[in-house]
Amino acid sequence: MSPTGEPRTGPESDELRERRRGVSARIRRARDQLTSQTGIHPAFDHELLLAYARNQTGIALVVPLVAIIIAGMTTLWIPWSQGALWLSGVLIGNGILTYLCRRYEGTDSRKVRAHMWQRRFYAAEFLNGVLWGTIAFLSTPPGDTAPLIFMFAVLIVILAMRTVTASNLPLASIVGTLPITGAIVLRFALLGEVHYMAMAGLAVGAQVFFIILARQFHTTELAMLGLRAEKDALIAELEHARALSDEARRRAEEANLAKSRFLATMSHELRTPLNAILGFSEVLKDEILGPHQVAAYKEYSGDIHRSGEHLLNLINEILDLSRIEAGRYELSEEAVSLPGTVADCHHLLKLRADQRGVTIEENFERDLPKIWADERAVRQIVLNLLTNAIKFTPNGGRVVLTVGWTAGGGQYLSVRDTGPGIPEEEIPTVLQTFGRGSLASKNAEEGSGLGLPIVMKLVELHGGRFDIRSRLREGTEVIVTFPRHRVMKPLPPIADGETREAAKGRAAA
Repeated sequence: MSPTGEPRTGPESDELRERRRGVSARIRRARDQLTSQTGIHPAFDHELLLAYARNQTGIALVVPLVAIIIAGMTTLWIPWSQGALWLSGVLIGNGILTYLCRRYEGTDSRKVRAHMWQRRFYAAEFLNGVLWGTIAFLSTPPGDTAPLIFMFAVLIVILAMRTVTASNLPLASIVGTLPITGAIVLRFALLGEVHYMAMAGLAVGAQVFFIILARQFHTTELAMLGLRAEKDALIAELEHARALSDEARRRAEEANLAKSRFLATMSHELRTPLNAILGFSEVLKDEILGPHQVAAYKEYSGDIHRSGEHLLNLINEILDLSRIEAGRYELSEEAVSLPGTVADCHHLLKLRADQRGVTIEENFERDLPKIWADERAVRQIVLNLLTNAIKFTPNGGRVVLTVGWTAGGGQYLSVRDTGPGIPEEEIPTVLQTFGRGSLASKNAEEGSGLGLPIVMKLVELHGGRFDIRSRLREGTEVIVTFPRHRVMKPLPPIADGETREAAKGRAAA
């Protein structure tokens, strides 16, 4: 709260809210870790268990196939009954583990008790390790080392397989592989020979290596889950931000539309009394009902008339801009001669240019075809650009009007003056609604800052292009381009004796 009792707003309050949000997120993460049996995020517990279950079900058919092959190889030195007994045990253990994993995959994640399922998986892994390790105690022919070497190789392979497939649960990996390593070490220790003791040591080293490898896999898996959680949170924040942005844009569009409607309504309401003021002030200015007894009254009425005309022009510009922004400006298109329209506007503003000592030059290409456009809009474009050029060109300067072809087959209008120019950083400002440059403010030039925005929008309605180029102390050039599809192509003359139908057919072809 501020000293006056009002709530604080602005960057400070926003920063405080962000800080509180971050503290709340850290508290939630700490609480989740405290309530988790493994010390990590509860959602990660479920993800790790689910990945473990999927790994086991993914090799549910591979493990029995490997066991059958191994059992078949053992029959080379042991009775088939012993191999079948060992194989049955391995298949039963693998079936129990696969059954538990499939049950977990079908359980609703919201009803999962992670620590209970972890204990089940640990027990199943230990059982499988014991059953796989019993291969080390199958009988072998006396003095034959080949079966023992084969058992050692098989148990090392199974050790690696169980470590990799159970790496999502490091403790399950340890529980499932320790019985296998213990069986190898015990069998070779009972033999008592040096090379068997070396192989037992090698098995212990392999067990340590696979434990480290399993933990490394587990750490990598946790990092991936964390990155995925951050990505999901970022996507959610982006979706939320986009929703807020869309809502803000919708409100801004509605506010802009409401503003345009308000300005259009108020402009209409103001024009009626303003026309009366202009009419009465013109009567007083011209002394139609008789001369004034006080000479200053004539000057005052002239000031009122000029101010009223300025206000009426401003209202008309606001009305035009509001209609364009509200989408209610409809083009009344017809064949328009661009050079002819520019020449008419030149004659209308010639007196104003002469009063300011500005010379207007015309540079028109000959035999330009007409364009399909709204003549009133084109005239307004030319008048606004030419008025601005005259206004900001100093005494003795000149304005050049150029009309010609574009490289793409369209037509363009260029209005170039020898005024002071516009600073590059101010060009975006003068193109905004009610925007005025520093030169206009310093010289106290009359204007509403609506001329160029109206020109830009009228050009856009015609599908054209608006460009402005300016250099300080060299002048400004504004180029309006009408696209190629608005240039009218003359139809070929109809030959004598040719029927109307034939002419239409040729024109269509």
